[in-house]
Amino acid sequence: MNMTSREPSRIFSILSPLNPNGGTCGYCSPPGERSAAKTNLHDAECIAEQLSCQAYQAMIDRGWRRSGTYLYKPDMKRTCCPQYTIRLDSRGFKASKSQRKMVNRFNRFIIQGDGKNGDAMADGMDAKSRPTGHPKGGQASQKVAAFELESAIHAAEEDFLKPDSTAVHKFEVTLEPSSFTEEKFALYQSYQREIHREEKEKNPSSFKRFLVESPLVSEDIAYTHPPPAHLPRQYGSYHQLYRLDGKLVAVGVIDILPTCVSSVYFMYEKEWEKLSLGKMSALREISLANEIRTAGALEMGFLYMGYYIHTCQKMRYKGDYSPSYLADPEDYTWHPLEKCIPLLEKNRFATFSHPEHSIAGDFLGPSHDPEVPTSELDEVKVFIGRGRYCTAKQYIEGENKPTIRAIMTLVDALGLPLAQSQNLLLYFKYVIT
Repeated sequence: MNMTSREPSRIFSILSPLNPNGGTCGYCSPPGERSAAKTNLHDAECIAEQLSCQAYQAMIDRGWRRSGTYLYKPDMKRTCCPQYTIRLDSRGFKASKSQRKMVNRFNRFIIQGDGKNGDAMADGMDAKSRPTGHPKGGQASQKVAAFELESAIHAAEEDFLKPDSTAVHKFEVTLEPSSFTEEKFALYQSYQREIHREEKEKNPSSFKRFLVESPLVSEDIAYTHPPPAHLPRQYGSYHQLYRLDGKLVAVGVIDILPTCVSSVYFMYEKEWEKLSLGKMSALREISLANEIRTAGALEMGFLYMGYYIHTCQKMRYKGDYSPSYLADPEDYTWHPLEKCIPLLEKNRFATFSHPEHSIAGDFLGPSHDPEVPTSELDEVKVFIGRGRYCTAKQYIEGENKPTIRAIMTLVDALGLPLAQSQNLLLYFKYVIT
């Protein structure tokens, strides 16, 4: 086996292939329960030893998601609950009347407490926030909408209030690299117990594995001018902490990538459920994407909200934020959600680019077993230790069928442009059987 020389120093993405498997499903089960059988099936899986933010951006654009360092891509035809990647174009977002009222109601609570003139004041604030002119062209309209959202979303924050403010409550939001603290873990336990009705107590290792550990390598954001103090300086994985009168009441787990803010998870104290913190967090993340772009990171323009699952009622709220788009599960082009819904209503598995490929009932065909031409594997690299690698074509010579299948499956799921990238390596850290 001929080895190549060492590559110059750069950020490599290193992925360890796994056998596609899947697990039990919580989307089609009662709260706190999961399906008895492994019905949530995956097309591909891997563990990321490390991952550049650009590479992960390319992966989520092809239907991947991460849970800690574990990455997976659903088997859309065979899984019980097809999961479509959904993203919101933050540049075109305009808050609905109900969303504006929600933000104003929240701000009123922070500044004035529980007042009796609540709804009237919310209506008054909403009226004041409406634009009085009629800007020409879509771009100007988007700027007005973005400015309104940003000012409203920060209106009750401690760092944005005037020095002489007499706010009843102290509300703080901070963004920090993902890390473990006992305070965050206690909130996670409370959220699982009170909101998800899970009786089994969570342990710190599962919390770290799920919501703290990340393979993303931090990379500087190339702002065109110095950003405000509250904005991140690097792409990577973050925790957004919400504090009310000094107490941690919610945490948003997010990834900040070159073109998007990606929502990973959100948890909150049930005591403050009335404040609609989950819905508020989505608006805050939309605002964050807009603010990063306004500060000069011009490629930033989307909020990725994970997966849209049409058969799961509790996931449909993601469609309340507009304009949203779903990725086609075959060619990964983006389609307006409102045009996708009729197909999703009629089919269990839907394709938006080729509706004739949609499947109304259960898929009765074989599992996905891709074949990648060996000539293409000549451009895919496999890390073999001590800073050296060989091509995937060389690596599979004499290897067993499971290893060959693992390479074929992962390369197919990544797509050739990413799989053949000079900065991506496969690494067989785990035995494939």
